[in-house]
Amino acid sequence: MAENIREPAVAGTFYEGTNQALRQQIKDCYTHSLGPGNIPKLTSKREGKILGLVSPHAGYVYSGPVAARGFYEAVTEELPEVVVILGPNHRGFGASVAMEEKDIWKTPLGETRIDKELAEKVVGLSPLIQFDEKAHQREHSLEVQLPFLQYSYGESFKLVPICMMEQDEATSRQVGEVLSEVLKGKNSLIIASTDFTHYQPKKIAESQDKKALEAILSLDPKSLNKAVSRYRISMCGSGPVMAMLVATSLLGAKKARLLKYATSGDITGDYGAVVGYASVVVEK
Repeated sequence: MAENIREPAVAGTFYEGTNQALRQQIKDCYTHSLGPGNIPKLTSKREGKILGLVSPHAGYVYSGPVAARGFYEAVTEELPEVVVILGPNHRGFGASVAMEEKDIWKTPLGETRIDKELAEKVVGLSPLIQFDEKAHQREHSLEVQLPFLQYSYGESFKLVPICMMEQDEATSRQVGEVLSEVLKGKNSLIIASTDFTHYQPKKIAESQDKKALEAILSLDPKSLNKAVSRYRISMCGSGPVMAMLVATSLLGAKKARLLKYATSGDITGDYGAVVGYASVVVEK
């Protein structure tokens, strides 16, 4: 039976559309002044301390260098067997929490296999999470994380992509609890894909995002939910971040580190209406 492949939806727009150009673009993100400064050398260690990442998902031109900070840490620290990517549903199609139905996700850098066994376990454990490819069809928040992983890890990992339209605290907690259950004893990495404040003057964005980041750094999903609601922070992936924090805490996370915060204004020079980006690592 032919395998079911998800073709890239945003290659050529959010990131370069050919293998060679995309490889060069990822190198440029790593060596950019807002990035880590070097291209990571792949570790030979199977398992490291990192359990989770918060990673931005704008076009690579804007948020790629900040995203590169987190991937640099992961690549030099460990070789996960499975990577779960949690992202917000920007388009409003499909199930409220949607697991990918396809067998393979493709980008210009190659094909990555979905961990079907793990995906089925997740869906089996939670009535909230459904197999639904509509939600994933045109969604960029998960897809833009994949080329960074493929660039260094090649085909050595399997993928579990989950797209969240419903992002309340209870839903996020349930998603996190289920993930911690199925990932016990596995060498895994959970990526929460989010941008922070959208289209505010730089000073306001930085002040808002500081409140959200303080909650994330204290590994407290409840505080994050309160901060987003109280200060009306236009962070698009608070649910994925809360779910990641719940899962990683149950898997033994002890601390979080902010690797880099920047805004689109740091790239464009326009500080009148910026989007905030942060790279955070969550560790045992």
